[in-house]
Amino acid sequence: MTGRRPSFVPGSGTTRPGRDRLARLLPAPPGADRADGAGAPRAAVVGGGIAGLASATALAERGVEVTLYERDAQLGGRLAGWPTRLADGTTVTMSRGFHAFFRQYYNLRALLRRTDPALSRLTGLPDYPLRHGSGRRDSFRHVPRTPPLSALGFVALSPSFRVRDLARMHPRAALPLLDVRVPEVYRRLDHVSAHDFLEAIGFPPAARHLAFEVFSRSFFADPRQLSAAEMALMFHVYFLGSAEGLLFDVPGEPFPQALWDPLAGRLRRLGAHVRTGTAVEGVRVLSSGGFRVTAAGAEEPYDAVVLALDPAGLRALVARSDGLGDDEWRERVARLRTAPSFLVSRLWLDAPVRADRPGFLGTGGHGALDNVSVLSGWEGEAARWAARTGGSVVELHAYALPEDTDRATTQKALLAELHRLYPETARARVVDARHEWRADCPLFAVGGHADRPTVGTTVPGLVVAGDSVRTGLPVALMERAATSGFLAANELLGRWGLRGHDLWTVPGRGRSGALRWVAGRAGAGR
Repeated sequence: MTGRRPSFVPGSGTTRPGRDRLARLLPAPPGADRADGAGAPRAAVVGGGIAGLASATALAERGVEVTLYERDAQLGGRLAGWPTRLADGTTVTMSRGFHAFFRQYYNLRALLRRTDPALSRLTGLPDYPLRHGSGRRDSFRHVPRTPPLSALGFVALSPSFRVRDLARMHPRAALPLLDVRVPEVYRRLDHVSAHDFLEAIGFPPAARHLAFEVFSRSFFADPRQLSAAEMALMFHVYFLGSAEGLLFDVPGEPFPQALWDPLAGRLRRLGAHVRTGTAVEGVRVLSSGGFRVTAAGAEEPYDAVVLALDPAGLRALVARSDGLGDDEWRERVARLRTAPSFLVSRLWLDAPVRADRPGFLGTGGHGALDNVSVLSGWEGEAARWAARTGGSVVELHAYALPEDTDRATTQKALLAELHRLYPETARARVVDARHEWRADCPLFAVGGHADRPTVGTTVPGLVVAGDSVRTGLPVALMERAATSGFLAANELLGRWGLRGHDLWTVPGRGRSGALRWVAGRAGAGR
């Protein structure tokens, strides 16, 4: 059940957000419940993705006068959606593709609960299957959720792990995975690539390619470019450190209708100004304190600014804003890197896919294809189109594409792989298609952790949020965006003597004391 009732935590005054009894509470910083209306501080939030929406919401709930700037016409950032008209005359919602809302995304789910307390707009998918081009398959449906049974169960149930392969592994090299802590994991592993780390462990090639590289590519990067520290943190968050399991939820309707339109409405009811289609041209720091934000040719004063932007947007805004931050900070921002291009192809077909096809399938060994989603199996809008036409709606993703990728060739290749995976689609006519090519995700490159911004800066009242931000907490992807947004708001609220917001994370270290001891001894011996 996606809207699992949170359980009360004795002595904390709050409730546990999921099933994991070791989930970690970060209590709200103390302060006044709400700012005085007449003298309420003013804050500009630049960027209307998850991080910006979390910051704006957290500030507005404490009476701060918030203006949220988003350059695009839609909120949601990389989870935005927009209307498009198909060849058959139907108006549908297009987006940048499938996203999985894992149960350990405690702070993102807390944000969504502001307008959907039971999370009834999310629906759970029953499995997270993986399939390799050689025919190997894996699934997390029957894997126990609580570590270490989760890891043992996956190995026992997976055909990718054979006895003779296990005998060749180097378990000592894998010990850092048993006690992942932030920021220690970056000091230990940030200089190593995810690919080289897995090579050192000696994971069976089948398991590495099918299971682990599928996960690492969810960071939109080739494992040879991805920091092993980020991959180890991912294992902790999703597999080895959390008892929430690897199954996830998806919105039952497109992102705007299910998530962002209700949240924007709530922000407006709280008195916030939501300015979509408005790019911020520059931020000026005032010698007397505070800021001037220029947007749409007008300059407005603010007491604080939240920069909730993707790496390219942050680099560009800082470059345009002379004097924003010291030289060292500006240089680190300028070095932030963006992950390679990715493609989302959404196809409206005139025939159904087989009823037993999973809602989501991770793939390996299928050329550039990384996953397939059958949207008409779980998204209301797509399901209604399919029911009316007798067709189906399918989405294909390809991540970390080379710079010289030919777009037309890649789109055709993904369609060919779909036909290979789901032969019934080869007989279907494509009623219409949309192909989204993007390159705006952060690259968590080998050795790049030190350059990533923290929430706080050297400029009083200036904070940063987003999934590229160093939070010092075990969070990743969408949950890092939401958590950093709340952290940015909490820092500002603390400056103004206002109460912050409770946050939750998966456990901050390995779950087993004995395994932590072994991992620590191994680390000390290196």
